[in-house]
Amino acid sequence: MQGKKNYQEKLFISFQLSDHIPTDNFYKRLNDTLDLDFVYRATAKYYGREGQKSIDPVVFMKLMLVGYLENLTSDRKIISTSRMRMDIMFFLGYDLDEELPWHSTLSRTRQLYGMELFENLFRQVLKLCIDKGMVSGKRQAVDSAYIHANASMDSLVERDILNDASKYSNELNDNVEDTSMRIVPITKKPAKRLFDKSLPLEKRSNKTHGSISDPEARISFKPGKAYRLTYTSQVSVDTAKHVITGIEAVLSDRRDSQCLPGLVKRTVADLKENGLKVEAILADTNYSSMDALKFMRDNAIDAYIPNAGAFRVTREGFEYDAENDRYKCHQGRYLPFTHHVKDRNGNINKIYSSKITECAGCPFLQSCAKSGRRKTIEDGIDRYLFDEMQVKMQSRKGKKMRKIRQSTVEPVLGSLINFTGMKRVNTRGLKQANKCMVMAAIAYNLKKLMKFKKNDVVANAQTQSNFYHQKLKHAMYDIQTFKVVDFHLVN
Repeated sequence: MQGKKNYQEKLFISFQLSDHIPTDNFYKRLNDTLDLDFVYRATAKYYGREGQKSIDPVVFMKLMLVGYLENLTSDRKIISTSRMRMDIMFFLGYDLDEELPWHSTLSRTRQLYGMELFENLFRQVLKLCIDKGMVSGKRQAVDSAYIHANASMDSLVERDILNDASKYSNELNDNVEDTSMRIVPITKKPAKRLFDKSLPLEKRSNKTHGSISDPEARISFKPGKAYRLTYTSQVSVDTAKHVITGIEAVLSDRRDSQCLPGLVKRTVADLKENGLKVEAILADTNYSSMDALKFMRDNAIDAYIPNAGAFRVTREGFEYDAENDRYKCHQGRYLPFTHHVKDRNGNINKIYSSKITECAGCPFLQSCAKSGRRKTIEDGIDRYLFDEMQVKMQSRKGKKMRKIRQSTVEPVLGSLINFTGMKRVNTRGLKQANKCMVMAAIAYNLKKLMKFKKNDVVANAQTQSNFYHQKLKHAMYDIQTFKVVDFHLVN
């Protein structure tokens, strides 16, 4: 017999939300795991004692987490999705008939709170991962990725116009005592002198143009892809269980090598608070520089950073004599060390040179001394760091570290961008972008934390123990077999 469901809403109903959320539900387990009471103390300084009540700070942080856990980049979408999910309503502490905060409250509150609140939450989640045995701290893999800014290429204007508008608005605001009457910088695009898309690619420069929507966003591109306004996300990941141990947003026109010391300092400090010590840093070629290598040396951190492709261990046609600190050409003539010089980046280099009169009759004179009256070779004062790194990366361990870095941090960046709402920031400005990236890292670590089981550690240890036991057993068998064969040969 065919059934037919007749639905009629009940006038009265007895319903308790907690009774309908399974015990193994993600948000129910997260609610039992994550303690956010510290948020009340941390945000008390942002509120007065009079006026209307604001959104509950803990509810705000939970709504932020929901956005990144559910890969939602819109505040409107966060509210609408939460309203349709019983488990999220339970996580927020709301009943089904209660109205959630207005979506614009989220963006205003995010701008109100300082960066320290988001960093404290990141450290708390990182500590939970450490306490569960998910972080070893010994090796950290570092990498970066472009994150789309909340601005389009159509918002670009000449930087002179942008600077003049900003300067004018700041001068007006300096003369206004009432903060409510301050002038907000113009966001309407001017009718003329917009960024000309017909300009050659080399004309698209951060020095000449800036976004009127987000002045701190920078023009960037990857080969084969369109130009975009972006920020750069710098990430460090522990190689044990791929937990994010450090993340920050930087301007996209900064080189990775310039960002490495700051990221490593924060990561080392956060792990040190939990009794862990960073012993090695794994990075790619973009992080290779004299300053980066010197930082690793001064902080006693073992670095595995491949040298740039243009680096050469030896100079073509010359051989370095380390004992006498000089170069020798293939004709047997020497270029001794003469003096130091400082380049435009502030690095001190060593100059090796000799007069061309000493090379009279040499067939290679024109190629060695292309200009001037001296043959000159310029080397960094700490060039030996690059030489040591070249040898280290070509070793068996160096090749292994390269593979570990690729299999650790690159999948994490892919997950952040595709599954935790970090493909595009929904804010403007570097400080706000930093909050978005930290929250995405928190959501990623929470997902790892909720899936992780302590039994996994025991199982992995048992698996490794069995592997080495079998390996030892085979080795002993091979030794015994060799002895038997050897015995027969002797007899």
